[in-house]
Amino acid sequence: MSHDHDDRPQLTAAQAAAVLNPPAGRNGGDLVVETLQGLGATTVFGLPGQHALGMFDALRRSSLRYVGLRVENNAGFAADAYGRITGEVAPLLLSTGPGALTSLAALQEAAAASAPVLAISSQIPSAGLGGGRHGYLHELRDQQASVRDIVKSVHTVRTASQIPSAIAAAWESALTAPHGPVWVEIPQDVLLAETTLPVVSAMDASPRELYPRPELTVAAAHLLSHAERPVIIAGGGVVRSDASGKLRALAEKIDAPVVTTFGGKGAFPWEHPLSLRSWLEDRHTTDFLEDADVLLVVGSGLGELSSNYHTFRPRGRVIQIEADAGKLESNHPALGIHSDAREALADLLEAVERREDPGAAERVRTVLEKVRVRIEAQDLTLEQQVLAAVREALPDAAPSFWDMTILAYWAWSAFDARRPNTMHSAQGAGGLGYGFPAAIGAAAADPTKPVLAVSGDGGAMYSIAELATARQYDLPLTWLIVDDGGYGILREYMTGAFGESTGTELARPDFVALAESFGVPAVRTGPESLAADLAKALAAPGPSVVVLPALLRMFEPTHL
Repeated sequence: MSHDHDDRPQLTAAQAAAVLNPPAGRNGGDLVVETLQGLGATTVFGLPGQHALGMFDALRRSSLRYVGLRVENNAGFAADAYGRITGEVAPLLLSTGPGALTSLAALQEAAAASAPVLAISSQIPSAGLGGGRHGYLHELRDQQASVRDIVKSVHTVRTASQIPSAIAAAWESALTAPHGPVWVEIPQDVLLAETTLPVVSAMDASPRELYPRPELTVAAAHLLSHAERPVIIAGGGVVRSDASGKLRALAEKIDAPVVTTFGGKGAFPWEHPLSLRSWLEDRHTTDFLEDADVLLVVGSGLGELSSNYHTFRPRGRVIQIEADAGKLESNHPALGIHSDAREALADLLEAVERREDPGAAERVRTVLEKVRVRIEAQDLTLEQQVLAAVREALPDAAPSFWDMTILAYWAWSAFDARRPNTMHSAQGAGGLGYGFPAAIGAAAADPTKPVLAVSGDGGAMYSIAELATARQYDLPLTWLIVDDGGYGILREYMTGAFGESTGTELARPDFVALAESFGVPAVRTGPESLAADLAKALAAPGPSVVVLPALLRMFEPTHL
């Protein structure tokens, strides 16, 4: 049997000489950072802890940039945003036990949003592993069990020589469609033990491509080419796989209206004649989707929000392109195509026949007008004014990160993201506290653009500590805090369901004074001055806070 060695990494003469004489004073932590560098990482997020100090000390001897946050969950949100913005793996360095566990809500969001986060956690010393109760600090009976339900894959290290391969395998897993968080854990003693292993050189962890099966492409193309009323639902998979251009080309080739899910914001131009925008929580849109004789769903599992709370009942044929095999036909029978969205759309674009439907744009205008009339009848001028002010102030290319707050719920349906991969929220897992730490990750990824975070006062309190982080690294981000004195959306839900709310009213600080105490400039604004104040803050270097005292309301749901 012959082997082709041409594609294997080759060492230069200088590298080969260095292999035989590795520098002294290296340990397992150095192997971690060398492997990350060899894989192409430039930035890592995290928070040090006793068992992880070997990794953090090794950062000092590396060229990796470290962005340290004040809470592990926030560090996870920052890594999530870095992964979404760049499409690259975001390393997240964590300590054992409480540090590891505190990151789990962020990893759940990364899993729901397909963000490639590589969590590397320390462990108690090797002698304590195996489930015995030895009384080590931070000890868990089975730390991996706490993360296994959340992440894509778990990789365990027990000796220094296993570190590069474990991290490379995790890296590949994180970047294989669907992207997602992965977990590596390394005992404290392995991180601290001196090593004479050669310095890690370039590593290869190229992800496997996920292509559609050709017979499924032919079947899908036939259905779309001969459809009378085709419609496309574009989800987050279109954004994650950088497939918005191919989506637009396909929609225009077959004259198919397109609605984007909340995770797919920006995947299709808002003002395009075929754009149904994102009004998924609206019965007029739901009716239109149900009337399609062929519905192409790309990069979405048609979950709770995308299906108008499971009231959506398609009457035509459904074609579902989805990289996560578990989501294929999980909610509706379909021609299920297990594939990366970009690859499947590229093949479909070649295979479909051109189809012209002069009435498609008119049908889209009719639906959008019905939606407009419904919203206009509810006396929600303030809410629309505030959202319009944010859109006016935010540069088109600037990314925005939205916490779980009423203004974000409006933005899911009514905000024009203008560019793919610029609008992000925590709607995947739905946890509070995402917006500001995520904006920190995005600003670290690209400090040439301003970044906007949007939170309510309740969600803001989850991540107030990160004002210190934003100031420490002088990151170009603006935090808009809409202060309504409590958990506004829960107040609405409870009042609607029970006639009154419990546990939703909150004491809160003077956010302007609090921000200024961190050395972060802040301003209190009103609906009329919001656009100007926000634009000024976004244009200024470094971090800033804009506080808007306002009681916003949601539009009436149509699924009840």
